[in-house]
Amino acid sequence: MATAIIKNILFPVDFSASCIAMAPYVKRAAGLFSANVSLVHVFDPASYNGFELYMGRLPEIAEEHEEIARSRLDSFLSAEFPVREHPRILLAGDAATRIAEIARDGFNLIIMPTHAGTFRQMLFGSTTAKVLNDADCPILTSNHAPKIAPRPLAHRELLCALGVDEDAERVLRFANQVAIDAHCNLHLIHAIQTADRDLSVQLDLEEQVQSQKRKRAVERIADLQRAVGLQAPVRIVAGPIKESLLEAVRGFDADVLIIGRSPQSGVNGRLRDLTYAMVRDSPVSVVSV
Repeated sequence: MATAIIKNILFPVDFSASCIAMAPYVKRAAGLFSANVSLVHVFDPASYNGFELYMGRLPEIAEEHEEIARSRLDSFLSAEFPVREHPRILLAGDAATRIAEIARDGFNLIIMPTHAGTFRQMLFGSTTAKVLNDADCPILTSNHAPKIAPRPLAHRELLCALGVDEDAERVLRFANQVAIDAHCNLHLIHAIQTADRDLSVQLDLEEQVQSQKRKRAVERIADLQRAVGLQAPVRIVAGPIKESLLEAVRGFDADVLIIGRSPQSGVNGRLRDLTYAMVRDSPVSVVSV
């Protein structure tokens, strides 16, 4: 019997309203996978002001900040995640760096709040964006947590936006295992890039190109499903990639959308333009793998 793919969930918190709103999503994920949840908070020991520096020495100030952070962390969401059952991890330093580091210590999923409108406008440069780029494990984000409650556990619809590149099998294997572990219905979507509608392309030629691309995509996805041992329904859409995928997602009654990130950070980072757009604009929660 295969081991569950998600056993330990890391929930970074900064004591904000977005973290409070994200708590039900964390509880739902933990319930689906019978997973453990640990809360982590990263504080900045150097975030002192001039008055503090005037009144005391740096080691004392840093120690006081740590004590305050520990007290807040232990009491934060204590009703939803009792301290005895859900470990608290307190770290010092840069938030994104430390979250990515601790996630490598046996965690299978990070669930992060995205601070609603601010996240949509300023994803790049944010802690969430840095964690998306730096962390190795899957990350679940939701930009509508303060406004929309997660679905009840009985509702289990999973959607996977699948490419046809060399990384597609890795993403599909993850989606398939999640669907098995959580007893979800899994659907696949694939977008075919079409020519700009403003270009003067003959309609019949464009239709021929689309037909060829669709045929190759169908064959490739069928091969991927055979390799994974899966027979999930597939919907292929055509148009600008991002817009087509987002429109397709809106047409599904899905709980979560799974998308792929680059398996290596590289020079340009894991968070490619399409990944950024889908994480930012998806109408449902996104797990980027």
